Amino acid sequence: MPQETKTEYDNPASSLPTLRGLIADKSNEPALLDALENAFDYRGDVTITRADGSSVEGYIFDRVRGGTLAESNVRLMNSAGERLIVRFDEIAKIEFSGKDTAAGKSFEKWIERYVEKKRAGEEASIESEQLD
Repeated sequence: MPQETKTEYDNPASSLPTLRGLIADKSNEPALLDALENAFDYRGDVTITRADGSSVEGYIFDRVRGGTLAESNVRLMNSAGERLIVRFDEIAKIEFSGKDTAAGKSFEKWIERYVEKKRAGEEASIESEQLD
């Protein structure tokens, strides 16, 4: 029996909400902690401003939740490819500054493009697209 692909929403992927532009700071610690959790799943760059006023921009690829803020941290890679560690207790603000590179690239959109190519007689492959 063939499977159907169904979505849980009626809006196209391009109209889904994005985290880009969201800013959370230490004035609302629960919101900041929530933003740090969301940043781990975000596929774009974030800008972290430390309590000392310095900032770092990069892609968060890991986070460690400890018993305290000082024992918790995020690991990010900056544009130079350096891997940095920033403790939660050092973070004054986080901003979702970069474009989410996977926004609008849902499985359903991939299937639509595949079917369109097949119907047009173009070569369609199940291989992923090349990254820029």
